[in-house]
Amino acid sequence: MLSKVAVVLNERLAMFEFGVVCEVFGLDRTMDGLPGFDFRVCGLEPGKPLRSSTPGITLTPEYGLDELRHADLVAIPAFPFAASRPIDPQVVAAVRDAAEHGATVLTVCSGAFLAGEAGLLDDRKCTTHWKYVGELAERYPRATVDPDVLFVDEGNLITSAGTAAGIDACLHLVRRELGSAAANGIARRMVVPPQRDGGQRQFIERPVPECTSDSLSETLLWMSEHLELPHTIEALAARAAMSTRTFARRFTAETGTTPVKWLTGQRILLAKHLLEDTELDLESIAHRCGFGSGALLRHHFQRLVGIAPTEYRRRFGARVEEGAL
Repeated sequence: MLSKVAVVLNERLAMFEFGVVCEVFGLDRTMDGLPGFDFRVCGLEPGKPLRSSTPGITLTPEYGLDELRHADLVAIPAFPFAASRPIDPQVVAAVRDAAEHGATVLTVCSGAFLAGEAGLLDDRKCTTHWKYVGELAERYPRATVDPDVLFVDEGNLITSAGTAAGIDACLHLVRRELGSAAANGIARRMVVPPQRDGGQRQFIERPVPECTSDSLSETLLWMSEHLELPHTIEALAARAAMSTRTFARRFTAETGTTPVKWLTGQRILLAKHLLEDTELDLESIAHRCGFGSGALLRHHFQRLVGIAPTEYRRRFGARVEEGAL
């Protein structure tokens, strides 16, 4: 049963991510027939103000770390984490102790690093903001970091991606523990969808990778300027003045991917920009990007971005009304 929620504050905590946890678990909505929570804001030194990441704003935890041991849920909002500023060992120990005593731990964005310091990511799947997934995986090699999802549910550990993905994770936990009616009711009060489709892939920009080889740099630039054309490995190798085998090997070494995957990624990137900034229909976008047909564009877009092109335009299009496709 989810009834007591303890939030762990750290120096320079992120206000939005803290607000997300407060919005879902900290507000009294029992008059609306929604569940109530014993909500406690905790810190290493209760009564001592902590700086937030927003200049001029401090937050003062009312409770100490001892409250974590008795919580059903320990929530960790985002805060800057760096090896040069290690987390206080007492905070790490308190989170680990709470987990050992049966608490579910939920992290928002970079809050996953505190869970990692407590050893909670070992041999588990997890996620964080796409900007930090590489660092999280490097710092905690026993963790399996998924860069594409909004959140990961590992039972007594829930990790979420950046900012608004914390809303998805919190509502998912409410739904899991208290049912859809409770999650839908809270979401309605927050004026957010009870559950979003897709993952954080749709928010990640993928620029052209840098290349140290002059011959490949010229070829990459030419490819990016002619995405609408059909390309074969043989033709690209000839343009780079290499054998097919040498071109394929050097391309992978320089870019970290194959020519086919690179082309598909760049075509999807162009498609995203056209969906955002033009009124072109899907078939026109497909031909301009080199996919040949709207069906092929839908297939690759859904696979790489996680949502359909129509849904992407609805969410991110600046000029196009919903239903234009």
